[in-house]
Amino acid sequence: MPEHLTIGSAEPPLSPGKLRLYGMRFCPYDHRVHLVLLAKNILHDVVWINLKNKPEWYVKKIPTAKVPALAIGEKCLWESLIIADYLDEQYTERPLHSSNTLQKAKDRILIESFGPISGAFYKFIMTKPTPTTEEFEVVVREVKVFDLELANRGTPFFGGSQPGMVDYMIWPWFERFGAAKIVFGEQFDMTSKYQAEIPHIVSWMNSMKEDRAVKEYALSPETHARYMKGYMAGNSDYNMEI
Repeated sequence: MPEHLTIGSAEPPLSPGKLRLYGMRFCPYDHRVHLVLLAKNILHDVVWINLKNKPEWYVKKIPTAKVPALAIGEKCLWESLIIADYLDEQYTERPLHSSNTLQKAKDRILIESFGPISGAFYKFIMTKPTPTTEEFEVVVREVKVFDLELANRGTPFFGGSQPGMVDYMIWPWFERFGAAKIVFGEQFDMTSKYQAEIPHIVSWMNSMKEDRAVKEYALSPETHARYMKGYMAGNSDYNMEI
């Protein structure tokens, strides 16, 4: 894969007529924006950033120095949810948010409420020396809220008959859940052990794996597991083979 740029590197010139996404290949927040770009077929190029040793020009360009960030000509946006909303409003083909303003607001609330799941998951994987099933069940308990919401909507996706903004904003973490059983053991397999508790989410996960944008950017559970092991050891390998 292309190298993640680091201290001392030069910024590649912008491509005329294309947006530029600055990201890190294994970052779930960056993953969100890639899914939106792919779902909407938006022309863009990508510059990967080494998050441990960020290029000087990137720190100067993006006030948070985080990824993802989006360059629109000489102007930049950052924060994944803000970028995703901008792209949906600016590129109106294949809308991802509901046209109903109340539903759109409720979906934004739902996306914001996903924070406890992502937080619980990363707390779980950083538990030393080995996490317990009780700690993993904290993650599952939070996922149950989304399972109930999907059941109440009565549709295969949160966006209806096809993935929408909610689906793409939460999917990156669900793709990574598959690595937990590889790293820690079969007892942490969410889709088998806990299927009876989150049946709608398990069905949704299977459907999401068949989505074009999801498939185009997906990494295997084994690849996520290899990166996760390095992350847990404090030695993230941004340029590992995928």
